[in-house]
Amino acid sequence: MDYKDTLNLPKSIFPMKARLGKNEPQRVESWKEKDIYSIILHKKQKNPLFLLHDGPPYANGNIHIGHALNKILKDIINKYKLLDGYSTPYVPGWDCHGLPIEHKVCSNLPPEKLASMSKLEVRKKCRDYALKYLHLQKEEFQRLGCLGDWENPYLTLDPSYEKGVLQVLKKLVEKGTVYKSLKPVSWCARCETALAEAEVEYHDHTSPSIFVSFPVIKGEKQDISLDNLYFVIWTTTPWTLPANVGICLHPDFTYVIARDEDGNRYIVARELLESFSEKSGKKLTVVDKHAGSYLEGFICQHPFIKERKSRVVLDDYVTLEQGTGCVHIAPGHGQEDYLIGLKYDLPVLAPVDDDGRFTEDFSDCQGKMVFEADSQIIEILKESNNLLAVEKLPHSYPHCWRCKKPVIMRATEQWFISIDHDHLREQALQECDKVQWIPGWGKERIRNMISSRSDWCISRQRSWGVPIPAFQCTSCGTALLKPELIEFFMEIVKKEGTDAWFSKETSELLPEGYQCPECDNSSFEKENNIIDVWFESGVSHHSVMDERPELQAPADLYLEGSDQHRGWFQSSLLTSVAYRNTAPFRKVLTHGFLLDGKGKAMHKSAGNAISPIDTCHKLGADILRLWVSSENYREDVRLSEEILQRMSDAYRKIRNSIRFIINNLSDYNPEKDEVSFEDFTILDKYQYSRLQSLSLSLQEAYEQFAIYRVFHLIYNFVVRDLSSFYLDIVKDRLYTFARDSKERRGTQTVLYHTLRTITLYLAPILSFTAEEIWEYLPGEKEETVFLEEFPSIDKTHQNTDLENDFSILLQLKNLVNKEIENKRDKKIIGHSLETKVTLFFEDKETKAVVEKYRHWLKAIFIASEVHIASEVPREAFTDEQIMKNVYVSVDKKPGIKCPRCWKTFDEENIDERKGICNKCVQTLHYIEKMEAGDA
Repeated sequence: MDYKDTLNLPKSIFPMKARLGKNEPQRVESWKEKDIYSIILHKKQKNPLFLLHDGPPYANGNIHIGHALNKILKDIINKYKLLDGYSTPYVPGWDCHGLPIEHKVCSNLPPEKLASMSKLEVRKKCRDYALKYLHLQKEEFQRLGCLGDWENPYLTLDPSYEKGVLQVLKKLVEKGTVYKSLKPVSWCARCETALAEAEVEYHDHTSPSIFVSFPVIKGEKQDISLDNLYFVIWTTTPWTLPANVGICLHPDFTYVIARDEDGNRYIVARELLESFSEKSGKKLTVVDKHAGSYLEGFICQHPFIKERKSRVVLDDYVTLEQGTGCVHIAPGHGQEDYLIGLKYDLPVLAPVDDDGRFTEDFSDCQGKMVFEADSQIIEILKESNNLLAVEKLPHSYPHCWRCKKPVIMRATEQWFISIDHDHLREQALQECDKVQWIPGWGKERIRNMISSRSDWCISRQRSWGVPIPAFQCTSCGTALLKPELIEFFMEIVKKEGTDAWFSKETSELLPEGYQCPECDNSSFEKENNIIDVWFESGVSHHSVMDERPELQAPADLYLEGSDQHRGWFQSSLLTSVAYRNTAPFRKVLTHGFLLDGKGKAMHKSAGNAISPIDTCHKLGADILRLWVSSENYREDVRLSEEILQRMSDAYRKIRNSIRFIINNLSDYNPEKDEVSFEDFTILDKYQYSRLQSLSLSLQEAYEQFAIYRVFHLIYNFVVRDLSSFYLDIVKDRLYTFARDSKERRGTQTVLYHTLRTITLYLAPILSFTAEEIWEYLPGEKEETVFLEEFPSIDKTHQNTDLENDFSILLQLKNLVNKEIENKRDKKIIGHSLETKVTLFFEDKETKAVVEKYRHWLKAIFIASEVHIASEVPREAFTDEQIMKNVYVSVDKKPGIKCPRCWKTFDEENIDERKGICNKCVQTLHYIEKMEAGDA
């Protein structure tokens, strides 16, 4: 008889190869065709809400691996909450305005073509460009397996969104928070616009480092002679000296007057005298000293502008880190300088135009780019005998985030949000304390940024964005940004969009009969500033969360890169507090930056970037998703081809174990074959308990957004608990026991619940694979895994004592397996079923635990005989790294091999007539009765 026909061998119904690159796109199309997202939302509409608000990426190119990390993390969290019983409407968004898109469009146009284009024509080009990449990115995000309302995303170029931007601006104007002023701002001469703090990056730059003397011409202190007396300043921006109007000292520092060999006397901070002497090459002797406060009010001659005077002022911001302790003050070229200028009523000078070139106000360098003028200004200083030292200084310097060129600080007329008006800063800091920041250091980071930030410059000198509906009176010059004017323009935007600002005449943008509130004039010019895109994207809490019926503010979670503390998180927080007096989010979660396998920043320009879409084609999106889940994303994240290959190997191990379970459940129907817990074997009870413990740990990890813990918990459970232990042991029962025996059905019951549970917890991560598994899951089920919810945790059958016992048995199995492999390598044995295992325990407690399960040891070791010896067995093996104080001996068991179950038995346990073991005889007899209908 061929006993193979009497075995319950698994049916190969679940594919071994996933073919993710081919099958995943089909799954995406299936989700679209069935409109799975809408079906899910409809079913869950009465469930409690969980709202993760999407920060909008720029629609200016294909997605990169940073996009993939961000969107996959969001999708994992949304799907977790969905399976945890929440309704999770997710509206993806795109930032469609602003410099990144306009810069790209303009860079692709010939200069002569660009010069001839109107603002409306530039805007149309920008719109077409943004929409092109928006649709491309939308397809790519869906290819990653991300579920959301992709057919109805929010776009900052939609008139409905633009109207919301204007509504928030109007509210801030009504509160008096918005004002216009001549103030220094970060300015990109290449892009010809002001920049927000979040639009400034710091890169290495080499600047001239100079020490300059300012001759003292007036002072009120009788004990200080003015003859040959100079204050010495140090600067790395010689081009700002034409705007100098002051020298700032710290009131509490001690300043010395030091004489050189020629009789010239120089005033510098005491602690920096030696450094100045070394840099200038002057041999100096201290002849006097005074507190900084004593020197306030001295007047100096500007070093090369004869008609200009420079006043000595005081402020605590002066440091002793480098230089001379005497700081050159140009209120038109620095924020601190500007604030000091306000305190002392110093003029704000900025003889530099939009192109970063000197104007006629500094005729010596008129038309020259400021950085190019540095060398000429240094020569002018030499000619006036006021240059004391010069060298090159490599240092970190602000650059434009888009064109990567160095930026300048330049005073221009701009619109600002006052951070301190109506206690905005104070209230924002209070709201920070109410938000949960993950990781926790995020709270201190954003608090520090808000505490130290200056007023927010919200105007930009570009074309592509929401215009600031401001006007200037042609009679008195008053700048007008009034609630009623914004309201009037909002009504136009509802019908025509913001292009109307550029297409209509000024009179069409004003209410009929409108007059200047200052002089009653009725003639105006419209301004052509657009609003900062960080303000624009920051008000999505209103334009999206307030306006979409399925959403509401505040959101439960904002999730972006850690750079957004100074970007979108901050702009969202400030606008929300100003608009609604509360933060727009309850929790803020950040992830790190992308590094390659060597720890270097990943950039396309550096040649070390990995394309997420290429990876999807080659390996599959689920491999990328598995990688995202495996990393502690709260820190910087590494990625390389080698790491992706490791993820593929991990995926294969998970898939193979799941395939084994599915193939062994081909004849199982949970509706009629389920066995109650009371009828489980001790091994099944242990595995079922482990499943409950795993579920509890997974719930905790997910709830803490510790996705990397979810991955490791599942992976270790599958590889260690399932593949290497439980599945290995129960093969005999699944294959050789009668098909409908209680023991076999009990094991299948545990396997079914294990498969269902793992599939549901894996679904947020391996979304495509989970859907595939779901199709093979026995029994009645929802159309998609995402219509399900996590199984309730059966704590009544969670047995910690049993799990602790089996953890010892698992260690013991690993020790035995190692010795079996040793004997297999020596050709002493073949299969483990040929073995006789002898154990010896020096530790009585361990021995007592093992003794409790003596009946199960043969099954656990997959051996034919197991003995517990009273002394160390011959040729005993031990390995303290696996288990201490335990000795193992593995020998080939003498006897007869049963051709059906492959175990080795003594002769008396083999049926003489059938040639198989007595247990297999009983099994065949049971099968015959079942087939005959007698059982």
